[in-house]
Amino acid sequence: MDVKQLERLIETLRESNADSREMARRIQESLYEDIGYAKVDHARAARQGFPEVVFGKGKPRQQIVGIVERLLERSQSNLLVTHTDAETFGDIRNIATEAEWHDSARLIRIMRDSSDLGTANIAVVTAGTSDIPVAEEAALTAEAMGNRVDRIWDVGVAGIHRVLAERALLRRSRVVVVAAGMEGALPSVVGGLVSVPVVAVPTSIGYGASFGGVAALLGMLNSCSSNVTVVNIDNGFGAGFVASLINRRWQQPTD
Repeated sequence: MDVKQLERLIETLRESNADSREMARRIQESLYEDIGYAKVDHARAARQGFPEVVFGKGKPRQQIVGIVERLLERSQSNLLVTHTDAETFGDIRNIATEAEWHDSARLIRIMRDSSDLGTANIAVVTAGTSDIPVAEEAALTAEAMGNRVDRIWDVGVAGIHRVLAERALLRRSRVVVVAAGMEGALPSVVGGLVSVPVVAVPTSIGYGASFGGVAALLGMLNSCSSNVTVVNIDNGFGAGFVASLINRRWQQPTD
């Protein structure tokens, strides 16, 4: 629920002559809804700029569908379900025909609002083809949050001329997301080419000594490019979210 929706609710309660206890109960219900197995956060868009995102891994299918159904009832914003499967998408499609299944990212996206909220483009870059699922999660998240996204795949340091060929596209971006596994060197290279924030995403791609992305994570944390910041291993959603906040065209509240 955003500020305008809350204002309308308060006005409705005033007109109905509800007492203070009833008003408090109704406002609390508008902020979050207890459905037994989850407390659905309906106020997150007002607090953080985007509705609650449903993390699907580990949740039974019926719980995911139930949470999505409640969120859709209260909001006309875009909605994401991450780390899920095609069977869950089939069930969600029954309650939201506009739902999209993105197999590479294992993500369901429901687009209801096409507002352009970004000040410029976000570039999402991968070192290798194997990093695309994590990067695509970042790209889909950024698009759902109202941004234009340029995808630049497979430009890792093993053939550094490939990323150098993309300098013009990188430099027109307001923020760059870089997903890389192995030694995680690409974000430092990109950071040295641009004057904007670089959000580095270590991926779990690599051989034994990469330790499931830990080597890439440590390499990125030790980057000598001062515009590089790092999210957790395989956290494409987190990278897309923070890149969107950096790029967002904020509207100042009015009195």
